This record gives sequence, structure tokens and C-alpha cells, in this order.
Amino acid sequence: MGGDYIDVIIFAAIAAFLVLRLVSVLGKRTGEERPRDPFGMARGSDMARGNENTPENVVPLPGADLSETPPEVETPLEAALKRISELDNRFDPLEFSNGARSAFEMVITAFALGDTNALSALVSNAVFANFENAIKQRERAGETQEISVIGVDKADIIEASLAHTVAQITTKFVSQQISVTRNEAGDVIEGDPDAVNEVTDIWTFSRDLRSKDPNWKLVETRSSN
Repeated sequence: MGGDYIDVIIFAAIAAFLVLRLVSVLGKRTGEERPRDPFGMARGSDMARGNENTPENVVPLPGADLSETPPEVETPLEAALKRISELDNRFDPLEFSNGARSAFEMVITAFALGDTNALSALVSNAVFANFENAIKQRERAGETQEISVIGVDKADIIEASLAHTVAQITTKFVSQQISVTRNEAGDVIEGDPDAVNEVTDIWTFSRDLRSKDPNWKLVETRSSN
């Protein structure tokens, strides 16, 4: 009987010791504790994605990819050239610019020489009438004109249009020229034979794309100088 009583006391002492140990460990606060968060699970998933730098209130729309480059917008000039190419599959803007460069030099040279036959094949009737009138005035005054195209720096397409089957393309030429006008005695009355001038001309060419004639003709000239 006395032995049982001693056993009870020993077990009670052991139990009391264990309780005190648990309280000392579990009940001790360090000051680092955070209040319990009812959304702890959700916050835990957010923390797992913490380095993604995604704003909390931004919801990406389905199919939206902000990293994609916006599509390029077609300019009116590009659209017009595209329509011309669709109607005439032989048309190429680069080849046109090269041809326009050659036509520019031929027209300038023919006008200076007064070669109306060459001009008539390169320009429209209205432009030819203007050139022919200027040539006749020069002849009546006994004057001659010398124009040397040293080089064509630029021949850029700046405008294009298509009305039914008639296309028009405007090209800006920047060239280096020497231009001299002499009187009947051969004296220089305008210009300088030793001066090279930069001249900017804006010419418009036209062609009926259904025509069998592949040549473009000059229909308008203007100068920005």
C-alpha cells in the first residue's frame, strides 16, 4: 500500500515536470511572433511568387500579351504602291526609281539641246508644250542653254496614287548641276560654268497600267529651289 502511494507521487512529480517544460517552451514569446493570418495560405502562395514583380491589382486579360510588338501601320504611300503592284505585277518601286533617275537626266539634256523629238517620247503633251515654248523663245533670242547633270544624289518616291487604271508617282530628285545660258556671241549671260549647284526637282510620272506601253511619262514638274 505504501509502495503504491510512492509510485503515485513519483508519476505526479514527473507529470508536473513535463508540464513545466512544455510551458517554458511553448508559452515563451520572443517578440518576433506575427498575428495569425486567416489568409495565410493565400499569402504563402503569393510569397512563393514574390519575385515575379506582378502588381497585386493587375489582372491580365485573356489573350493579351504585352510583350508583343504593335503591328506596323501601312502609310498611304505604301498602300498606293501596293495597289499599283497588284494591278501591274511588273511594277517594282526600286526599278521605277532607277528608271525615273535615267529619265530625269534624259529630259534635262534634251531640253538643254532643244531636242524636241526626244522630249516628245518622254513627257506628256501638256509638259511638251511648255518645254517646246521655252525652246522656241530661246531660239528667237539667239540664246543657247548648257546644262550638265554631274550626278543625281536622290530619286525618292514621295507620293503615289491610282485612279481606276491610271497611276501617278511623284519623285523628288536632288541633283548636282552646272547650268549656263549664253547669248548669240557665246557670252555667258546667266549661270557660272565653274559652279556646281544643288537642285531639287519634284516630278510626277503617269502611266495607264492597262496600256501595252511600259513607259511612264512626265506629266508635271516643279522645283523647290
